[in-house]
Amino acid sequence: MVNDSYVTEFILLGFPEIPGLKMILFPTLLSMYLLSVIGHSLIIVVVSMEPKLHTPMYFFLINFSVAEICSTTAEMPKMLFNMVLGKRTICFACCMTQVFMVFTMGSVEFITLTIMSFDRYVAICNPLQYKTIMTNGLCLHLSLLTWLGGFAIIFSQSVVVWTYPYCGDNVIDHFFCDIGPLLRLSCVDTSLMELIGLIYGAVFMWGSFGFSLISYICIINTIIRIPSATGRSKAFFTCASHLTVVIIFYLADMFMYLRPSTQGDTRVNKAVSLVRTSFIPMLNPFIYTIRNKDFKAAAWKAMRRKTVF
Repeated sequence: MVNDSYVTEFILLGFPEIPGLKMILFPTLLSMYLLSVIGHSLIIVVVSMEPKLHTPMYFFLINFSVAEICSTTAEMPKMLFNMVLGKRTICFACCMTQVFMVFTMGSVEFITLTIMSFDRYVAICNPLQYKTIMTNGLCLHLSLLTWLGGFAIIFSQSVVVWTYPYCGDNVIDHFFCDIGPLLRLSCVDTSLMELIGLIYGAVFMWGSFGFSLISYICIINTIIRIPSATGRSKAFFTCASHLTVVIIFYLADMFMYLRPSTQGDTRVNKAVSLVRTSFIPMLNPFIYTIRNKDFKAAAWKAMRRKTVF
């Protein structure tokens, strides 16, 4: 180990499997990234401006949108710059920061989706007690717990990854500093860290997914017992968008991270990561707003205000 030269920067290999497609891939990914940022920013602005949307559901949606913007911005701009400039290097500190940001924001999103499931459960299954349970103080405390919890969970693991020695090969077979390809470059045995990460991922993902699933089983059971067809339809559409996001979000992340991080086909991992990083964040704002009459009315109202101003 004494004679080894330690790595000061990494090379992100990107997509060598699809040469010649840069002219198609770059504008597509850039469009998805811009639509994602614009869509989530629109949610934040409209909800902040419209008093009718100052409810727990939209408050947690703002938290989710902020986390999505931070997560995609930690990955996409670097990848797009590399594609345009042909420069694939990323400094050691930048790589470690990217790992920390991506996984911290992912943890925040998991916790937020779980809280949103609980919010929908209370709203549909206990509507008369909703305002009593989901108070402003509780929402604020849950939001703080979400961000502090996401930071604390990932920080302890990130410190260990930062202190690993990286020597020799510095090529990461990915378009961002994902934990699996990064650990492959370490000069020490990372099996314990991989086991801890696997246990953490299983407990955290399955725990939050299980809580969300139980909430929606109770919600569906309540909806079925609503005598009015109009009432059933309204209640279903209230939570259908959130359930769609939960299913897509969890399936993608479980596929990538519920196995030892250094194993698996890198090409498949990159394809799923690309969907998780670009397509799903672009889709989420449309899922949450396209069937939401209150949000669309508030958006048009905000646009009219700006036009008049």
